[in-house]
Amino acid sequence: MSLYITDECINCDVCEPECPNDAIYQGIEIYEINPKLCTECVGHFDQPQCVEVCPVACIPKDPTNIETTEQLLNKYQGLVKQ
Repeated sequence: MSLYITDECINCDVCEPECPNDAIYQGIEIYEINPKLCTECVGHFDQPQCVEVCPVACIPKDPTNIETTEQLLNKYQGLVKQ
């Protein structure tokens, strides 16, 4: 699964620079995550870095973008090749 940011986001700016895939961006009201770029940090780190630094715990797994670890790793490998 990719991750997503809920409306509990306080726009603290700590998650965006932590994303190794540049999947996090400032949306209209809160930060958002591009599911095509989010690998939950698979291939980079053991844990999603945005989740680790989020002070309000507003970054859960996105139930509408279900992916296995293998799929996330394949996505990571595709992103690295670009």
